[in-house]
Amino acid sequence: MTIDLRDSASASDPEEQIAHAPSAPVEVEQPAPMYPRDPWRRTYRRNLVITDLLSLIWVVYGTQLLWFGLGNAQLAARADGRITDLSYWTFSAILIATWMWALAFVESRSDRVIGTGSAEYVRIADASFRLFGAVAIIAFLTQIDVARGYLLISLPLGIAVLLFTRWVWRQWLIVQRAKGRYSANVLLVGSLSSVTQLAREFARMPSAGYRVVGACVPNGKIADVIPGTEIPVMGHVGDVSRALAVTGADTVAVTSADDLPADKVKEISWSLEAGRQHLVLAPSIVDIAGPRLHTRPVAGLPLIHVETPKFSRGQSFLKRTVDLVAASIGVILLSPLLAFLMLSVRLSSDGPVFFRQTRVGFRGREFTMIKFRSMVVNAEELLAQLAVQQRDSGNEVLFKMKNDPRVTPIGRVMRKYSLDELPQLFNVIGGSMSLVGPRPPLPSEVAVYADHVHRRFLAKPGITGLWQVSGRSSLSWEESVRLDLSYVENWTLLGDFVILGRTARAALAPGETAA
Repeated sequence: MTIDLRDSASASDPEEQIAHAPSAPVEVEQPAPMYPRDPWRRTYRRNLVITDLLSLIWVVYGTQLLWFGLGNAQLAARADGRITDLSYWTFSAILIATWMWALAFVESRSDRVIGTGSAEYVRIADASFRLFGAVAIIAFLTQIDVARGYLLISLPLGIAVLLFTRWVWRQWLIVQRAKGRYSANVLLVGSLSSVTQLAREFARMPSAGYRVVGACVPNGKIADVIPGTEIPVMGHVGDVSRALAVTGADTVAVTSADDLPADKVKEISWSLEAGRQHLVLAPSIVDIAGPRLHTRPVAGLPLIHVETPKFSRGQSFLKRTVDLVAASIGVILLSPLLAFLMLSVRLSSDGPVFFRQTRVGFRGREFTMIKFRSMVVNAEELLAQLAVQQRDSGNEVLFKMKNDPRVTPIGRVMRKYSLDELPQLFNVIGGSMSLVGPRPPLPSEVAVYADHVHRRFLAKPGITGLWQVSGRSSLSWEESVRLDLSYVENWTLLGDFVILGRTARAALAPGETAA
Protein backbone atom coordinates (compact mmCIF):
# COMPACT_ATOMS: atom_id res chain seq x y z
CA MET A 1 0.00 0.00 0.00
CA THR A 2 1.44 3.36 -1.04
CA ILE A 3 0.42 6.72 0.45
CA ASP A 4 1.66 10.00 -1.17
CA LEU A 5 2.12 12.61 1.57
CA ARG A 6 2.13 16.14 0.14
CA ASP A 7 1.70 19.57 1.84
CA SER A 8 0.34 22.78 0.38
CA ALA A 9 2.93 25.05 2.07
CA SER A 10 3.13 28.68 1.06
CA ALA A 11 5.74 29.46 -1.62
CA SER A 12 6.71 32.69 0.18
CA ASP A 13 8.24 30.92 3.16
CA PRO A 14 11.51 29.15 2.24
CA GLU A 15 11.68 27.33 5.57
CA GLU A 16 8.14 26.06 5.16
CA GLN A 17 9.03 25.04 1.61
CA ILE A 18 11.98 23.01 2.88
CA ALA A 19 10.07 21.50 5.81
CA HIS A 20 7.06 20.58 3.77
CA ALA A 21 8.62 19.90 0.40
CA PRO A 22 6.98 17.07 -1.51
CA SER A 23 8.35 13.91 0.02
CA ALA A 24 8.95 10.52 -1.57
CA PRO A 25 6.13 8.03 -1.36
CA VAL A 26 6.02 6.25 1.97
CA GLU A 27 5.59 2.46 1.96
CA VAL A 28 3.15 1.27 4.63
CA GLU A 29 3.74 -2.43 5.26
CA GLN A 30 0.86 -4.83 5.70
CA PRO A 31 0.94 -6.79 8.96
CA ALA A 32 2.88 -10.02 8.69
CA PRO A 33 0.54 -13.01 8.31
CA MET A 34 0.02 -15.13 11.41
CA TYR A 35 0.76 -18.24 9.32
CA PRO A 36 3.45 -17.76 6.64
CA ARG A 37 2.69 -18.95 3.15
CA ASP A 38 3.89 -22.47 2.51
CA PRO A 39 4.05 -23.68 -1.12
CA TRP A 40 3.36 -27.23 0.04
CA ARG A 41 1.04 -28.01 -2.86
CA ARG A 42 3.76 -27.45 -5.45
CA THR A 43 6.32 -29.38 -3.39
CA TYR A 44 4.03 -32.35 -2.82
CA ARG A 45 2.93 -32.40 -6.46
CA ARG A 46 6.57 -32.43 -7.58
CA ASN A 47 7.28 -35.38 -5.29
CA LEU A 48 4.36 -37.28 -6.79
CA VAL A 49 5.56 -36.58 -10.32
CA ILE A 50 9.01 -37.94 -9.51
CA THR A 51 7.76 -41.15 -7.87
CA ASP A 52 5.12 -41.71 -10.58
CA LEU A 53 7.78 -41.40 -13.26
CA LEU A 54 10.20 -43.74 -11.49
CA SER A 55 7.41 -46.27 -10.89
CA LEU A 56 6.35 -46.30 -14.55
CA ILE A 57 9.93 -46.58 -15.78
CA TRP A 58 10.46 -49.56 -13.49
CA VAL A 59 7.19 -51.23 -14.52
CA VAL A 60 7.19 -50.61 -18.28
CA TYR A 61 10.86 -51.25 -18.98
CA GLY A 62 10.89 -54.10 -16.47
CA THR A 63 8.00 -55.72 -18.31
CA GLN A 64 9.77 -55.20 -21.64
CA LEU A 65 12.94 -56.88 -20.37
CA LEU A 66 10.90 -59.71 -18.88
CA TRP A 67 8.98 -60.29 -22.11
CA PHE A 68 11.59 -59.60 -24.80
CA GLY A 69 14.92 -59.75 -23.01
CA LEU A 70 17.77 -57.39 -23.83
CA GLY A 71 17.30 -57.62 -27.59
CA ASN A 72 16.05 -54.81 -29.83
CA ALA A 73 12.53 -56.15 -30.41
CA GLN A 74 10.51 -54.40 -33.11
CA LEU A 75 6.81 -53.61 -33.40
CA ALA A 76 5.13 -55.74 -36.07
CA ALA A 77 3.01 -53.80 -38.56
CA ARG A 78 0.93 -55.54 -41.20
CA ALA A 79 -0.16 -52.41 -43.07
CA ASP A 80 2.91 -50.18 -43.07
CA GLY A 81 6.38 -51.71 -43.07
CA ARG A 82 7.98 -48.42 -42.02
CA ILE A 83 6.61 -48.79 -38.48
CA THR A 84 8.80 -51.84 -37.94
CA ASP A 85 11.66 -49.40 -37.44
CA LEU A 86 10.09 -48.46 -34.09
CA SER A 87 11.61 -50.64 -31.39
CA TYR A 88 9.99 -51.47 -28.09
CA TRP A 89 12.60 -49.31 -26.34
CA THR A 90 11.11 -46.26 -28.08
CA PHE A 91 7.53 -47.52 -27.71
CA SER A 92 8.03 -47.97 -23.96
CA ALA A 93 9.32 -44.40 -23.67
CA ILE A 94 6.26 -43.12 -25.54
CA LEU A 95 3.96 -45.22 -23.33
CA ILE A 96 5.56 -43.85 -20.15
CA ALA A 97 5.30 -40.24 -21.35
CA THR A 98 1.66 -40.73 -22.39
CA TRP A 99 0.85 -42.44 -19.10
CA MET A 100 2.33 -39.50 -17.17
CA TRP A 101 0.28 -37.12 -19.32
CA ALA A 102 -2.89 -39.10 -18.63
CA LEU A 103 -2.31 -38.92 -14.87
CA ALA A 104 -1.84 -35.17 -15.13
CA PHE A 105 -4.86 -34.76 -17.44
CA VAL A 106 -7.26 -36.30 -14.88
CA GLU A 107 -5.62 -34.18 -12.11
CA SER A 108 -4.69 -37.20 -10.02
CA ARG A 109 -2.14 -35.01 -8.20
CA SER A 110 -4.54 -32.19 -7.40
CA ASP A 111 -4.58 -31.01 -3.78
CA ARG A 112 -8.36 -31.44 -3.89
CA VAL A 113 -8.08 -35.25 -3.98
CA ILE A 114 -4.85 -36.04 -2.15
CA GLY A 115 -4.72 -37.07 1.48
CA THR A 116 -8.25 -38.36 1.97
CA GLY A 117 -11.01 -40.22 0.15
CA SER A 118 -10.78 -42.58 -2.80
CA ALA A 119 -10.91 -40.03 -5.65
CA GLU A 120 -7.11 -40.03 -6.07
CA TYR A 121 -6.99 -43.81 -6.50
CA VAL A 122 -10.04 -43.88 -8.77
CA ARG A 123 -8.51 -41.27 -11.07
CA ILE A 124 -5.28 -43.24 -11.36
CA ALA A 125 -7.10 -46.45 -12.31
CA ASP A 126 -9.47 -44.61 -14.67
CA ALA A 127 -6.65 -42.80 -16.51
CA SER A 128 -4.66 -46.03 -16.84
CA PHE A 129 -7.52 -48.08 -18.25
CA ARG A 130 -8.45 -45.31 -20.69
CA LEU A 131 -4.85 -45.06 -21.87
CA PHE A 132 -4.50 -48.78 -22.54
CA GLY A 133 -7.92 -48.82 -24.19
CA ALA A 134 -6.75 -46.07 -26.53
CA VAL A 135 -3.54 -48.02 -27.26
CA ALA A 136 -5.57 -51.11 -28.12
CA ILE A 137 -7.90 -49.14 -30.43
CA ILE A 138 -5.02 -47.39 -32.22
CA ALA A 139 -3.16 -50.68 -32.62
CA PHE A 140 -6.29 -52.28 -34.12
CA LEU A 141 -6.99 -49.43 -36.54
CA THR A 142 -3.37 -49.18 -37.72
CA GLN A 143 -2.92 -52.99 -37.74
CA ILE A 144 0.09 -52.82 -35.46
CA ASP A 145 0.68 -55.97 -33.41
CA VAL A 146 1.70 -54.92 -29.91
CA ALA A 147 2.59 -57.93 -27.77
CA ARG A 148 -0.46 -58.75 -25.66
CA GLY A 149 1.58 -60.10 -22.78
CA TYR A 150 3.58 -56.88 -22.66
CA LEU A 151 0.38 -54.85 -22.27
CA LEU A 152 -1.42 -57.29 -19.99
CA ILE A 153 1.47 -57.23 -17.52
CA SER A 154 2.20 -53.49 -17.73
CA LEU A 155 -1.37 -52.33 -17.04
CA PRO A 156 -2.24 -54.12 -13.77
CA LEU A 157 1.31 -53.97 -12.46
CA GLY A 158 1.59 -50.27 -13.28
CA ILE A 159 -1.71 -49.48 -11.55
CA ALA A 160 -0.72 -51.54 -8.50
CA VAL A 161 2.67 -49.83 -8.16
CA LEU A 162 1.18 -46.37 -8.67
CA LEU A 163 -1.49 -47.01 -6.05
CA PHE A 164 1.08 -48.34 -3.62
CA THR A 165 3.42 -45.36 -3.97
CA ARG A 166 0.49 -42.95 -3.65
CA TRP A 167 -0.63 -44.82 -0.53
CA VAL A 168 2.86 -44.50 0.97
CA TRP A 169 2.88 -40.79 0.23
CA ARG A 170 -0.58 -40.47 1.80
CA GLN A 171 0.58 -42.11 5.02
CA TRP A 172 3.48 -39.65 5.12
CA LEU A 173 1.11 -36.76 4.42
CA ILE A 174 -1.26 -37.84 7.19
CA VAL A 175 1.63 -37.79 9.66
CA GLN A 176 2.65 -34.32 8.48
CA ARG A 177 -0.91 -33.00 8.71
CA ALA A 178 -1.23 -34.33 12.25
CA LYS A 179 1.68 -31.98 13.02
CA GLY A 180 -0.08 -29.04 11.35
CA ARG A 181 1.94 -29.12 8.13
CA TYR A 182 1.00 -29.62 4.48
CA SER A 183 -2.51 -28.30 5.11
CA ALA A 184 -4.63 -25.51 3.70
CA ASN A 185 -4.94 -22.49 6.01
CA VAL A 186 -8.68 -21.93 6.24
CA LEU A 187 -10.65 -18.80 7.13
CA LEU A 188 -14.21 -19.72 8.15
CA VAL A 189 -17.01 -17.29 7.26
CA GLY A 190 -20.60 -17.68 8.44
CA SER A 191 -22.83 -17.91 11.48
CA LEU A 192 -21.24 -18.66 14.84
CA SER A 193 -22.95 -22.05 15.15
CA SER A 194 -22.00 -23.25 11.64
CA VAL A 195 -18.44 -21.99 12.01
CA THR A 196 -18.10 -23.79 15.34
CA GLN A 197 -19.44 -27.06 13.92
CA LEU A 198 -17.15 -27.04 10.89
CA ALA A 199 -14.13 -26.06 12.98
CA ARG A 200 -14.69 -29.06 15.25
CA GLU A 201 -15.03 -31.40 12.26
CA PHE A 202 -11.78 -30.12 10.76
CA ALA A 203 -10.03 -30.53 14.11
CA ARG A 204 -11.35 -34.10 14.41
CA MET A 205 -10.06 -35.01 10.93
CA PRO A 206 -6.64 -33.36 10.44
CA SER A 207 -5.91 -35.81 7.62
CA ALA A 208 -8.41 -33.89 5.47
CA GLY A 209 -5.81 -31.12 5.25
CA TYR A 210 -7.76 -28.12 6.55
CA ARG A 211 -6.22 -26.09 9.37
CA VAL A 212 -8.49 -23.31 10.62
CA VAL A 213 -6.53 -20.10 11.28
CA GLY A 214 -9.38 -17.66 11.86
CA ALA A 215 -13.06 -16.92 11.49
CA CYS A 216 -15.34 -14.06 10.48
CA VAL A 217 -18.80 -14.15 12.04
CA PRO A 218 -21.70 -11.68 12.15
CA ASN A 219 -21.12 -9.08 14.86
CA GLY A 220 -17.72 -10.64 15.47
CA LYS A 221 -15.19 -8.71 17.51
CA ILE A 222 -11.45 -8.97 16.99
CA ALA A 223 -9.62 -10.82 19.79
CA ASP A 224 -12.63 -13.02 20.57
CA VAL A 225 -12.36 -16.78 20.04
CA ILE A 226 -14.78 -19.38 18.74
CA PRO A 227 -16.39 -21.10 21.77
CA GLY A 228 -14.68 -24.35 22.71
CA THR A 229 -11.69 -23.68 20.44
CA GLU A 230 -8.62 -21.47 20.23
CA ILE A 231 -9.60 -20.10 16.81
CA PRO A 232 -9.41 -16.28 16.80
CA VAL A 233 -12.28 -14.15 15.51
CA MET A 234 -10.90 -11.81 12.86
CA GLY A 235 -13.92 -9.53 12.70
CA HIS A 236 -17.35 -9.58 11.10
CA VAL A 237 -18.21 -11.03 7.70
CA GLY A 238 -17.25 -7.78 5.97
CA ASP A 239 -13.62 -8.09 7.08
CA VAL A 240 -12.72 -11.11 4.93
CA SER A 241 -10.07 -9.36 2.83
CA ARG A 242 -8.30 -7.97 5.89
CA ALA A 243 -8.55 -11.33 7.68
CA LEU A 244 -6.96 -13.09 4.70
CA ALA A 245 -4.00 -10.70 4.80
CA VAL A 246 -3.53 -11.02 8.56
CA THR A 247 -3.90 -14.80 8.84
CA GLY A 248 -2.22 -15.76 5.57
CA ALA A 249 -5.16 -18.04 4.79
CA ASP A 250 -5.28 -19.56 1.32
CA THR A 251 -8.81 -20.97 1.56
CA VAL A 252 -12.10 -19.31 2.50
CA ALA A 253 -14.80 -21.69 3.69
CA VAL A 254 -18.28 -20.18 3.72
CA THR A 255 -20.27 -22.19 6.26
CA SER A 256 -23.57 -20.32 6.11
CA ALA A 257 -24.58 -17.88 3.38
CA ASP A 258 -27.84 -16.95 5.14
CA ASP A 259 -25.99 -14.61 7.50
CA LEU A 260 -24.07 -12.84 4.74
CA PRO A 261 -25.16 -9.74 2.83
CA ALA A 262 -26.51 -10.22 -0.68
CA ASP A 263 -23.79 -11.03 -3.26
CA LYS A 264 -21.18 -11.26 -0.47
CA VAL A 265 -20.09 -14.76 -1.53
CA LYS A 266 -19.60 -13.50 -5.08
CA GLU A 267 -17.53 -10.57 -3.81
CA ILE A 268 -15.37 -12.94 -1.78
CA SER A 269 -14.71 -15.09 -4.82
CA TRP A 270 -13.74 -12.01 -6.87
CA SER A 271 -11.28 -10.86 -4.22
CA LEU A 272 -9.35 -14.15 -4.08
CA GLU A 273 -6.03 -14.51 -5.86
CA ALA A 274 -6.47 -16.91 -8.77
CA GLY A 275 -4.48 -20.12 -8.44
CA ARG A 276 -3.34 -19.46 -4.86
CA GLN A 277 -6.51 -18.80 -2.87
CA HIS A 278 -9.57 -21.01 -2.96
CA LEU A 279 -13.25 -20.72 -2.07
CA VAL A 280 -15.11 -23.61 -0.41
CA LEU A 281 -18.86 -23.66 0.21
CA ALA A 282 -19.94 -25.90 3.08
CA PRO A 283 -23.72 -26.49 2.87
CA SER A 284 -25.56 -27.62 5.96
CA ILE A 285 -25.92 -31.20 4.75
CA VAL A 286 -23.64 -33.72 6.40
CA ASP A 287 -22.69 -37.34 5.80
CA ILE A 288 -23.62 -37.26 2.12
CA ALA A 289 -21.05 -38.93 -0.15
CA GLY A 290 -19.82 -37.43 -3.41
CA PRO A 291 -21.64 -39.80 -5.84
CA ARG A 292 -24.99 -38.64 -4.46
CA LEU A 293 -24.20 -34.95 -4.98
CA HIS A 294 -24.71 -33.35 -8.39
CA THR A 295 -24.31 -29.65 -9.22
CA ARG A 296 -26.60 -28.30 -11.92
CA PRO A 297 -26.34 -24.61 -12.82
CA VAL A 298 -29.81 -23.17 -13.45
CA ALA A 299 -30.21 -19.50 -14.35
CA GLY A 300 -26.79 -18.78 -12.86
CA LEU A 301 -27.59 -20.59 -9.62
CA PRO A 302 -25.40 -23.61 -8.72
CA LEU A 303 -28.15 -25.93 -7.50
CA ILE A 304 -26.96 -28.95 -5.52
CA HIS A 305 -29.06 -32.05 -6.15
CA VAL A 306 -28.88 -34.77 -3.50
CA GLU A 307 -29.96 -38.17 -4.79
CA THR A 308 -31.95 -40.38 -2.44
CA PRO A 309 -30.15 -43.56 -1.27
CA LYS A 310 -30.54 -46.49 -3.65
CA PHE A 311 -30.47 -50.10 -2.51
CA SER A 312 -30.75 -52.01 -5.77
CA ARG A 313 -30.92 -55.78 -6.14
CA GLY A 314 -27.63 -55.69 -8.00
CA GLN A 315 -25.89 -53.97 -5.08
CA SER A 316 -27.40 -56.42 -2.61
CA PHE A 317 -26.34 -59.40 -4.73
CA LEU A 318 -22.80 -58.05 -5.12
CA LYS A 319 -22.41 -57.37 -1.41
CA ARG A 320 -23.80 -60.79 -0.48
CA THR A 321 -21.47 -62.55 -2.94
CA VAL A 322 -18.41 -60.78 -1.56
CA ASP A 323 -19.52 -61.54 2.02
CA LEU A 324 -20.09 -65.24 1.33
CA VAL A 325 -16.83 -65.81 -0.56
CA ALA A 326 -14.65 -63.76 1.82
CA ALA A 327 -16.18 -65.22 5.00
CA SER A 328 -15.82 -68.79 3.72
CA ILE A 329 -12.17 -68.23 2.80
CA GLY A 330 -11.63 -66.52 6.16
CA VAL A 331 -12.99 -69.48 8.12
CA ILE A 332 -10.74 -71.88 6.21
CA LEU A 333 -7.60 -69.80 6.63
CA LEU A 334 -8.28 -68.94 10.28
CA SER A 335 -9.35 -72.42 11.36
CA PRO A 336 -6.11 -73.08 13.33
CA LEU A 337 -6.52 -69.77 15.19
CA LEU A 338 -10.20 -70.47 15.84
CA ALA A 339 -9.34 -73.89 17.30
CA PHE A 340 -6.65 -72.35 19.53
CA LEU A 341 -9.02 -69.67 20.85
CA MET A 342 -11.76 -72.22 21.51
CA LEU A 343 -9.34 -74.28 23.60
CA SER A 344 -8.04 -71.17 25.43
CA VAL A 345 -11.52 -70.00 26.41
CA ARG A 346 -12.55 -73.49 27.51
CA LEU A 347 -9.51 -73.99 29.77
CA SER A 348 -9.20 -70.43 31.18
CA SER A 349 -12.61 -70.11 32.89
CA ASP A 350 -15.82 -71.98 33.59
CA GLY A 351 -18.62 -71.64 31.10
CA PRO A 352 -19.37 -72.19 27.41
CA VAL A 353 -16.88 -71.35 24.67
CA PHE A 354 -19.33 -69.22 22.69
CA PHE A 355 -21.43 -66.30 23.83
CA ARG A 356 -24.82 -66.08 22.12
CA GLN A 357 -26.91 -62.95 22.24
CA THR A 358 -30.04 -61.68 20.53
CA ARG A 359 -29.41 -58.67 18.31
CA VAL A 360 -31.53 -56.68 15.86
CA GLY A 361 -30.50 -56.88 12.23
CA PHE A 362 -31.69 -56.27 8.69
CA ARG A 363 -35.16 -54.68 8.51
CA GLY A 364 -35.49 -54.91 12.29
CA ARG A 365 -35.45 -58.70 12.43
CA GLU A 366 -33.85 -60.32 15.46
CA PHE A 367 -31.07 -62.90 15.11
CA THR A 368 -28.60 -64.71 17.35
CA MET A 369 -25.08 -63.33 17.19
CA ILE A 370 -22.20 -65.54 18.31
CA LYS A 371 -18.84 -64.50 19.73
CA PHE A 372 -16.12 -66.10 21.78
CA ARG A 373 -17.03 -65.68 25.44
CA SER A 374 -14.81 -62.95 26.85
CA MET A 375 -16.65 -62.34 30.16
CA VAL A 376 -17.55 -64.24 33.28
CA VAL A 377 -20.67 -66.40 33.14
CA ASN A 378 -22.83 -64.02 35.24
CA ALA A 379 -21.90 -60.92 33.22
CA GLU A 380 -25.54 -60.08 32.46
CA GLU A 381 -26.43 -60.08 36.15
CA LEU A 382 -23.64 -57.58 36.89
CA LEU A 383 -24.68 -55.27 34.05
CA ALA A 384 -27.39 -53.38 35.97
CA GLN A 385 -25.15 -52.21 38.79
CA LEU A 386 -22.30 -51.31 36.43
CA ALA A 387 -24.61 -49.29 34.17
CA VAL A 388 -25.05 -46.72 36.95
CA GLN A 389 -21.34 -45.90 36.67
CA GLN A 390 -21.52 -44.80 33.03
CA ARG A 391 -24.02 -41.95 33.38
CA ASP A 392 -21.30 -39.38 32.76
CA SER A 393 -19.65 -41.22 29.85
CA GLY A 394 -21.57 -39.24 27.20
CA ASN A 395 -23.35 -42.30 25.81
CA GLU A 396 -26.90 -42.72 27.07
CA VAL A 397 -27.78 -45.80 24.97
CA LEU A 398 -24.67 -47.98 24.64
CA PHE A 399 -23.02 -49.50 27.68
CA LYS A 400 -19.28 -48.95 27.36
CA MET A 401 -16.79 -49.15 30.21
CA LYS A 402 -13.02 -49.19 30.16
CA ASN A 403 -11.46 -51.89 32.30
CA ASP A 404 -14.78 -53.71 32.63
CA PRO A 405 -14.36 -56.05 35.65
CA ARG A 406 -16.52 -58.70 34.00
CA VAL A 407 -13.92 -59.39 31.28
CA THR A 408 -11.71 -62.46 31.77
CA PRO A 409 -7.90 -62.27 31.26
CA ILE A 410 -8.02 -64.18 27.97
CA GLY A 411 -11.09 -62.16 27.02
CA ARG A 412 -9.19 -58.92 27.50
CA VAL A 413 -6.56 -60.07 25.02
CA MET A 414 -9.19 -61.21 22.52
CA ARG A 415 -11.07 -57.92 22.80
CA LYS A 416 -7.94 -55.85 22.33
CA TYR A 417 -7.25 -57.53 18.98
CA SER A 418 -10.95 -58.11 18.11
CA LEU A 419 -10.44 -61.88 18.12
CA ASP A 420 -13.63 -62.48 20.08
CA GLU A 421 -15.63 -61.40 17.01
CA LEU A 422 -14.20 -64.01 14.63
CA PRO A 423 -17.11 -66.48 15.13
CA GLN A 424 -19.34 -63.86 13.55
CA LEU A 425 -17.94 -65.10 10.25
CA PHE A 426 -20.48 -67.92 10.64
CA ASN A 427 -23.22 -65.27 11.01
CA VAL A 428 -22.02 -63.80 7.73
CA ILE A 429 -22.09 -67.19 6.00
CA GLY A 430 -25.60 -67.77 7.39
CA GLY A 431 -26.79 -64.43 5.99
CA SER A 432 -27.76 -62.64 9.22
CA MET A 433 -24.71 -60.35 9.14
CA SER A 434 -22.29 -58.78 6.68
CA LEU A 435 -18.55 -58.26 6.86
CA VAL A 436 -19.09 -54.48 6.91
CA GLY A 437 -22.18 -52.71 8.17
CA PRO A 438 -23.78 -50.87 11.09
CA ARG A 439 -23.25 -52.10 14.61
CA PRO A 440 -25.81 -54.82 15.56
CA PRO A 441 -27.81 -53.31 18.45
CA LEU A 442 -29.56 -54.98 21.37
CA PRO A 443 -33.38 -55.02 21.45
CA SER A 444 -33.23 -52.85 24.59
CA GLU A 445 -31.25 -50.24 22.66
CA VAL A 446 -33.68 -50.29 19.74
CA ALA A 447 -36.55 -49.65 22.14
CA VAL A 448 -35.23 -46.13 22.84
CA TYR A 449 -34.21 -45.28 19.27
CA ALA A 450 -35.43 -42.07 17.70
CA ASP A 451 -37.35 -42.55 14.45
CA HIS A 452 -34.48 -41.58 12.14
CA VAL A 453 -32.10 -44.09 13.76
CA HIS A 454 -34.17 -46.98 12.39
CA ARG A 455 -32.67 -46.23 8.95
CA ARG A 456 -29.61 -48.21 10.04
CA PHE A 457 -31.72 -51.37 9.55
CA LEU A 458 -31.73 -50.79 5.77
CA ALA A 459 -28.42 -52.70 5.71
CA LYS A 460 -27.28 -55.88 7.41
CA PRO A 461 -25.24 -55.34 10.58
CA GLY A 462 -21.53 -55.89 10.16
CA ILE A 463 -18.62 -57.45 11.99
CA THR A 464 -16.90 -54.13 11.42
CA GLY A 465 -17.96 -50.73 10.15
CA LEU A 466 -17.38 -47.01 10.27
CA TRP A 467 -18.27 -47.04 13.97
CA GLN A 468 -15.55 -49.57 14.75
CA VAL A 469 -12.74 -47.92 12.76
CA SER A 470 -13.54 -44.33 13.82
CA GLY A 471 -13.06 -44.51 17.57
CA ARG A 472 -15.08 -47.47 18.86
CA SER A 473 -15.68 -47.02 22.59
CA SER A 474 -14.47 -43.40 22.59
CA LEU A 475 -17.43 -42.24 20.49
CA SER A 476 -20.60 -40.72 21.88
CA TRP A 477 -24.00 -42.14 21.01
CA GLU A 478 -24.73 -39.34 18.51
CA GLU A 479 -21.39 -39.89 16.75
CA SER A 480 -21.97 -43.66 16.57
CA VAL A 481 -25.42 -43.18 15.01
CA ARG A 482 -24.15 -40.58 12.55
CA LEU A 483 -21.40 -42.89 11.30
CA ASP A 484 -23.75 -45.86 10.94
CA LEU A 485 -26.33 -43.81 9.02
CA SER A 486 -23.60 -42.35 6.84
CA TYR A 487 -22.48 -45.87 5.91
CA VAL A 488 -26.03 -47.06 5.14
CA GLU A 489 -26.87 -44.09 2.92
CA ASN A 490 -23.56 -43.95 1.04
CA TRP A 491 -22.61 -47.62 0.63
CA THR A 492 -20.05 -48.57 -2.02
CA LEU A 493 -18.09 -51.79 -2.47
CA LEU A 494 -14.84 -49.80 -2.58
CA GLY A 495 -15.81 -48.21 0.73
CA ASP A 496 -16.21 -51.69 2.24
CA PHE A 497 -12.69 -52.62 1.16
CA VAL A 498 -11.33 -49.42 2.70
CA ILE A 499 -13.07 -50.16 6.01
CA LEU A 500 -11.81 -53.76 6.00
CA GLY A 501 -8.27 -52.48 5.43
CA ARG A 502 -8.57 -49.99 8.29
CA THR A 503 -10.01 -52.74 10.49
CA ALA A 504 -7.08 -55.05 9.78
CA ARG A 505 -4.65 -52.27 10.61
CA ALA A 506 -6.51 -51.41 13.82
CA ALA A 507 -6.61 -55.07 14.88
CA LEU A 508 -2.86 -55.49 14.37
CA ALA A 509 -2.04 -52.21 16.13
CA PRO A 510 -4.93 -51.50 18.53
CA GLY A 511 -5.05 -48.11 20.20
CA GLU A 512 -6.62 -46.83 23.37
CA THR A 513 -10.12 -47.07 21.90
CA ALA A 514 -9.97 -50.85 21.65
CA ALA A 515 -12.23 -52.36 24.28
